[in-house]
Amino acid sequence: MSGTNAASGAAPCRFAHYFVICGIDTETGLEPDELAALYQWLEADRQGRDPDTAAAGENFEQSPLKRTFKSKVLAHYPENVEWNPFDQDAVNMLCMPKGLSFRTQADSREPQFHSFLITREDGSRTYGFVHTFYEEVTSPQICSAMQTLYQMHQAENPSSATPSSSSSSSSSMDSLASSLDEADSPSSSSCRSAACGGYDASRDTLYVSKALCLITPMPFMHACRRFLSQVHRAVAAAAPPPLPLESYVHNILYEVPLPPPGRSLKFHGVYEPIVCQRPGPGELPLADFPLGQTFTLLGVENLVQLFNCTLLEMQILLYSQDYQRLMTVAEGITTLLFPFQWQHVYVPILPASLLHFLDAPVPYLMGLQSKEGTDRSKLELPQEANLCFVDIDNHCIELPEDFPQFPNKPELIQELSEVLLRYGISPVGGAPPTSVPTSTTTPGSVSTRHPGLKSQQALRELEDDGRNGNLGGEQLAVLDLLQGNATLERLQALAKRTGVRVEALRGVGGEGEAQGGRTAVEEEELRNAKLNVQLREVFASRFTTMFADYEAFVIQSAPDLESWLTNREQMHNFDKASFLSDQPEPYLPFLSHFIETQMFATFIDNKIMSQWEEKEPLLRVFDGRINKARLYNVRAPSLRSSNYQRCTILKESAQAIEQRLLKIDHTAIHPHLLDMKIGQGKYEQGFFPKLQSDVLSVGPTNNKWSNRTATAQRRKDRHRQQTEHLTLDNDLKEKYMQEARSLGKNLRQPKLSDLSPAVIAQTNWKFVEGLLKECRMKTKRMLVEKMGREAVELGHGEANITGLEENTLIASLCDLLERIWSHGLQVKQGKSALWSHLLHYQAREEKLEQQQQQAESPVSNGPERRKSESSIGMPSLRASVIQDMRHIQSMGAIKTDVGRARAWIRLSLEKKLLSQHLKQLLSRQALTKKLYKRYAFLRCEEEKEQFLFHLLSLNTVDYFCFTSVFTTIMIPYRAVIIPIKKLSNAMTTSNPWVCVSGELGDSGVRQITKNVLEMTFDSAFRPHTHIDAMFKCQNLGKLTTVQLGHDNSGLLAKWLVDCVMVRNEITGHTYKFPCGRWLGKGVDDGSLERVLIGELALPNADEDCGRGCRTPDMQHSPGQTRRSSITSMGGRGYKPTSAQIQEAIGEAVNIICKHFHKPEKERGSLTILLCGEVGLVGALEQFFHNGFKSARLFQKTVFVWDFVEKAVAYMESADQMGDMQETAEPLGLTCVSLCHYVSAINSSPRNIGKDGKFQLLVCLGARDRLLIQWLPLLVECPVIQRMYEESALLRDRTTVNALIAVLQTLHDFPITLEASLVKGIDL
Repeated sequence: MSGTNAASGAAPCRFAHYFVICGIDTETGLEPDELAALYQWLEADRQGRDPDTAAAGENFEQSPLKRTFKSKVLAHYPENVEWNPFDQDAVNMLCMPKGLSFRTQADSREPQFHSFLITREDGSRTYGFVHTFYEEVTSPQICSAMQTLYQMHQAENPSSATPSSSSSSSSSMDSLASSLDEADSPSSSSCRSAACGGYDASRDTLYVSKALCLITPMPFMHACRRFLSQVHRAVAAAAPPPLPLESYVHNILYEVPLPPPGRSLKFHGVYEPIVCQRPGPGELPLADFPLGQTFTLLGVENLVQLFNCTLLEMQILLYSQDYQRLMTVAEGITTLLFPFQWQHVYVPILPASLLHFLDAPVPYLMGLQSKEGTDRSKLELPQEANLCFVDIDNHCIELPEDFPQFPNKPELIQELSEVLLRYGISPVGGAPPTSVPTSTTTPGSVSTRHPGLKSQQALRELEDDGRNGNLGGEQLAVLDLLQGNATLERLQALAKRTGVRVEALRGVGGEGEAQGGRTAVEEEELRNAKLNVQLREVFASRFTTMFADYEAFVIQSAPDLESWLTNREQMHNFDKASFLSDQPEPYLPFLSHFIETQMFATFIDNKIMSQWEEKEPLLRVFDGRINKARLYNVRAPSLRSSNYQRCTILKESAQAIEQRLLKIDHTAIHPHLLDMKIGQGKYEQGFFPKLQSDVLSVGPTNNKWSNRTATAQRRKDRHRQQTEHLTLDNDLKEKYMQEARSLGKNLRQPKLSDLSPAVIAQTNWKFVEGLLKECRMKTKRMLVEKMGREAVELGHGEANITGLEENTLIASLCDLLERIWSHGLQVKQGKSALWSHLLHYQAREEKLEQQQQQAESPVSNGPERRKSESSIGMPSLRASVIQDMRHIQSMGAIKTDVGRARAWIRLSLEKKLLSQHLKQLLSRQALTKKLYKRYAFLRCEEEKEQFLFHLLSLNTVDYFCFTSVFTTIMIPYRAVIIPIKKLSNAMTTSNPWVCVSGELGDSGVRQITKNVLEMTFDSAFRPHTHIDAMFKCQNLGKLTTVQLGHDNSGLLAKWLVDCVMVRNEITGHTYKFPCGRWLGKGVDDGSLERVLIGELALPNADEDCGRGCRTPDMQHSPGQTRRSSITSMGGRGYKPTSAQIQEAIGEAVNIICKHFHKPEKERGSLTILLCGEVGLVGALEQFFHNGFKSARLFQKTVFVWDFVEKAVAYMESADQMGDMQETAEPLGLTCVSLCHYVSAINSSPRNIGKDGKFQLLVCLGARDRLLIQWLPLLVECPVIQRMYEESALLRDRTTVNALIAVLQTLHDFPITLEASLVKGIDL
């Protein structure tokens, strides 16, 4: 096998894939940064200026020392690796995100370390670790070019000694750019030579940044940092390194393997050995970035909130001056997600040229470098409605509004704080770390120490020759012997203790030893590794607890992988409703949001795919942990407890790491002399030499582990070829997987290497397509779930949505609309793009309205739909975008633009006007063009039409998403009392009153003025009168009952009422409360007040046009006159048969049982089930009316209540005469209770009439579980023979016993009665 093949074949197991050097190309000289020019082009295009002229000229306003110049990859070794092709543009951009920076001797030139990562199309990652230092510029051409640029700058700005910052702009991207322009400038206190920011070639020394970079397949951050730091020390040291630099670079590229899982590895840098370790198969995956530092920077509370936002896939923007801090926090937060993985745009360091990616209308996690002293308030971002902004340097975060908290958050914070305190770290953010060094210090803080420089005698000759590759065979053997000899290392340690100086061996021995033979740096790394794993275990333990039984809810529906991938989009993979119904109540708000995320969907996809292919590593570890938890925790229900369970494996997880680092499993080959040309690579202090590429382009051919790896690879290849015909073609499978997971993230990563305007346009087009697809999926999901619920109400299938889940879906729709309105925004105003657009629209429409009023023409507020009357007497309600906005603006409880936008969306959705309102908003094209760039979603006509059509489909179902969420706001209600249509019956001289009750409370008694009698005409011009009253009170929710009454004063005190209509003036929901009875003394049952049960009135065909069809309402009831009123009013009309009556009772009880089997928050009104059209009271009234002798010739009508009163009177008289004393004790008590209840109802101050009293007795008996005890008493009472016919149901023992058995089932449920029913009853 050739050397090249060996190298590339072993690449997957090599510690590092590339060594890269970036800096200034002295041949091409100073070039302005192309990406900065492209950025200027984009901004000019956005602002409507000619982009070509804007980007052509040089920017002479800024000092050349502050300008960005083009950096270049000067060299990278090897040329290419088959497994990880070298992306030159991306690496260059991320090694030097701001391009080259220049310094003079007056400036700070401390080396800096930062990391980056590149995410490829398939989601795999490559890590880069960069050590940036300053090197003196020796090229006279570059020095004179800098001098010329500075003179031109002075000529352009003669008045300013200091460079002026770029002019302020209201545009979001300009302010971002200006915050980045001077990010590298030192603090204002340090002044440059001559004048601040000046450069004089004759007097000043010019320095330019240079970057050394290692690109690795795994994030061994500490090891790479130490290696690069040692390479830089070798360059900066007065004495040359023990071997030529090529030896160390070749060693780490080709001779240092990745540690095997669960093992540790020691390899040698220039001066000290470096140790790294890799977790075993059952442990959490590798994470080498110091989590302790992340907690120190943000504090535990902030970090848990950030973690929560990440889980809910919000847009997350990290903000810091320090690149390494950005990377540390980003990697820290994503490693805590185990077993889930971030599925969206992930750019921990966002180069200045990629700022337009902040406009992306998808979830992202990005890091933005801040300028020193920049005020956060000046930083305008394209969209903030769903943004979590993390200001790392100031230790604070800004959270989006209204999102669920992570379960057991206080207990989690407590446990994390205890772990941190054990390591001496304060849980409160912003405190300087007690021992974790911050990233801004020089790497390893070892660059200032040069061990052994003064008295390096023993190997001086060997090293001097060695640096140029001039060692002979014998001397080389001596050097190798000295560098790899354990005995000599022990001798050196002994020499140290006895005071003998053997400084020359320091190259192997390293720094001062800490306890256990480890250096201070190694101690620090061990401590960091233990802290990392313990913090991560706490989070992992939470997920193990919360998702302990997730497998039971995974739906395995496809027979093979191919059919599953093909139908992925149509399939339900997880039984969400059942899963949620099985979780503790406190977890539900968070879990219902989380299971809708892409990361959870991908996790379930991986689980399903694991039945056909190898398990994804994170899933394998997680499933192993769940199985282990089950073994220890036999009782499954305890896994679903909401009690906080602490992590039990903190100690053993830290021990595993400590054991690996104490006992090194593998040691890599030592760096050694290479077969190099003599005389090349001359050492010059402070300058990084030009390395010999021929020796670094290929690896060794006789390397044991590379051969072994290559053999293993060949074996794997053969196995893959054997199984290939059984599985899908890999490309096809990848295509399917990308499509299956592309929901809302068509662009997973920005491609860094090609940033032409054409590519950016294509990227935005992908965003538009992704948003449309996400809208289609969300509306479809909302429809399917909601219709599933309503189908149950109609008797089909099983319910599979909870109110909680519905609220989650609506919240995610609000987020989607905000992202759509944020896409391609020209100038950002306020945190909510949608509300900002609405305000522009409102201002424009109100201005037009004023102009029209001045011109005395009829007002037109858009195509305003006047709702036709949903019934006679109810005046029409104006419905317009502006009107709904005014309702929201008048709600003092909502303080922010984001809150107002969400309230407006909910209101429009509840009124079935969302699509129509948005269509109206977007019909003002001049406004849309003014607010949005050409590529914005809202300016793509075809996609916009499809989007509105998807939203229109939501009109087919009913939502109460506004009423049920804003429970404390004041709402105006209109009540209209409609008498029976005879004018004489409509008149009343008494003082009427009304009290409206809903699920959230009641309005209190509202007196109605007598003289508000209005007359309206129907379509046949027949006159109708009604009483109309307006009142305002706190949101009552869905309306359930109306109490209607009067004070019986005046001559015309009898009042025949047809119904009462009540309308919510904000949502437009109208409820009808049928009555059909008299109110007055000496008429009907003598009632002066009635409790009426309501139902939501269906809009008629005219009103519903433009809003789409709708499903029958959940509370809609058959439109017959109430049964009780038929039977009580002289027995006229339809009389049901015995069988129908018994069936009605069974159905009423059955509905009540179903009501209690629903989740508590989904149950709706029990009053309707008790007293409504098909309620229990109505059914029992019919039972009591069967065979009742109610109609008397020339006498008053007799009511069922009369029978109850006579029976009670008989019992009381029998009790006084002593007849009852012989009865059994319980029967006597039951007798007392019935008498007591009837007496309490009769002595109530309310004038509710006889039917109302019977209704109340049934409700109280059902509540207090006494009905089945009272029935036998009434049946046994002799009064029954006088008042009931022989054939009556009440006189049939078998039927009565069957009724008692049916009513017995209600004893299992806690029946509570609405206050309006039991008002004034004292028991």
